[in-house]
Amino acid sequence: MFELDTGNTAFMILAASLVLLMTPALAFFYGGMVRGKSVLNMMMMSFGALGLISVIWVIYGYSAAFGSDIGGFIGNPTDFLGLQGVADENSLMAATGVPFLVAAGFQLTFAVITVALISGAVADRLKFNAWLVFAGVWVTLVYLPMAHMVWGGGLLGGNFFLKDSLPLPIDFAGGTVVHINAGIAGLVLAVIAGKRKGFGREPMRPHNLPFVMLGAALLWFGWFGFNAGSEFAADGTAGRAWLNTTIATALAMLAWLATEKVRDGHATSLGAASGVVAGLVAITPAAAAVDTWGALAIGAVAGVLCALAVGLKYKFGYDDSLDVVGVHLVGGLVGTILIGFFATDKNSTWYPDGAANGLFYGGGADQLVTQVVVALAAVLFSGVVTAIIALALKATMGLRVSEEVEVGGIDLAVHGESAYETLGGARVVTEVK
Repeated sequence: MFELDTGNTAFMILAASLVLLMTPALAFFYGGMVRGKSVLNMMMMSFGALGLISVIWVIYGYSAAFGSDIGGFIGNPTDFLGLQGVADENSLMAATGVPFLVAAGFQLTFAVITVALISGAVADRLKFNAWLVFAGVWVTLVYLPMAHMVWGGGLLGGNFFLKDSLPLPIDFAGGTVVHINAGIAGLVLAVIAGKRKGFGREPMRPHNLPFVMLGAALLWFGWFGFNAGSEFAADGTAGRAWLNTTIATALAMLAWLATEKVRDGHATSLGAASGVVAGLVAITPAAAAVDTWGALAIGAVAGVLCALAVGLKYKFGYDDSLDVVGVHLVGGLVGTILIGFFATDKNSTWYPDGAANGLFYGGGADQLVTQVVVALAAVLFSGVVTAIIALALKATMGLRVSEEVEVGGIDLAVHGESAYETLGGARVVTEVK
């Protein structure tokens, strides 16, 4: 019987709590970016995902992600139904001495934040009930298979797809499973839902930039649980992941601000907050697989490319309300692909069996090819299945609120509340136009 490691277990409970904090943090980040008449709805989309996905995860989600493999795409949802067989306190992870129950809780928080990320792409216009249905179906048909394929021994992680011809993919904490997955889903859902009224003609500026910066700060704090916790042990690899997360994020913020200054003449608070998130996204898959120089390079590239990518929606005409595509899809692709250049086993106590060093560290192009293949596979799978789900919901229950509700404000019409009530009870909604 394996022995319980109380230090690692305490570390993982703390890491899970930090990642759980990321979803309310995202609610602040997204809530500040929308107009004042829909801030509560935006925040409710994150809280709604937190409630719904948590329940789904403990009933069948963990089992579908990490149960016995079915065809390389999904785990058996009945293996650990209701966490049976996982909740035994004597059921421990062999390598780290952490109870599987704690590991299941940690992974729950990843599923929650991934779904919540998508909501930013369709801010100001989606029905709340349609969002909850979409969230439940999407986590079942997209997130759980993706998590199994990459982390659960399936098609993209167990070398089943690559047939031993290329190194195993590296995704330490969720570049494909979380960020590419959510980013492409946000793009597809935004296109199918359609543009907001006035998009491209009227300014739709953030109504509360302090909320945005508070949310970014809390996301950065919680992200240490996200990345360092993915080691499942309090060791040197967790320390490397923590340090890489810090420096990549810091440089990404500076790179975003420099890009803004050159392009627009101003380095903005919104840019600082967005640069922080871009850096966090990009370093996530690589946090324990690159050294200091690799982390700095990933942060710099992500800061510049994501800052440029957020303008693509105006060029191509898709209404990604809060830049999920520019930050999460592009940032996830940057981090996942740059692993193929910067991966190294020389400065880490962790390295996946079957992975290779990157192109700049003497490993040749094999790992780069693997990373590109897996990134494209994630885009294709998530994009196609998300489109099917969104089109089905649009044809049945409908995705969007009415034009009257959209113009008048979703908060009051859907939730019966307003974010800002002052002056003797008079209802005042502040909106920057």
